[in-house]
Amino acid sequence: MAIADLLSKRAIVTSFLPGERRVVIPGALSLVYVQNMHGAMGLFGDRVVVLVLLALAVLGVLGWMLRESLAHSPLVQIGFGMVAGGAVGNVADRIVHGYVVDFLAFWRFYVFNVADACITAGLGLLLIAAVEARRAAV
Repeated sequence: MAIADLLSKRAIVTSFLPGERRVVIPGALSLVYVQNMHGAMGLFGDRVVVLVLLALAVLGVLGWMLRESLAHSPLVQIGFGMVAGGAVGNVADRIVHGYVVDFLAFWRFYVFNVADACITAGLGLLLIAAVEARRAAV
């Protein structure tokens, strides 16, 4: 996940100027190079150190949860891998650039990247695994 994220960001950085937009599907999908200095949806402002430490703390908690509970579940393993890979991609950007490269713009939604999509999908899988584990315990 992290490699796909970093390669896609590299392609954007080398092919676009900051703020440049190219329409892929009119009214639905554009590529736009955004240097995102904030956390998800603008949280925490441009505090790079806070954002990096927060991401590392979340990874630590997820790692502990993986080890302690549902490590045998393929959904948990895949979900954690997606979250971890996405977090690594975004943390690498923050450390190297001081910002995260975002470039996917669907309709009027926030501009995001492959790492963000992996984190969101991974958290969804972890939620599904938690619901399934709870049902199995009842």
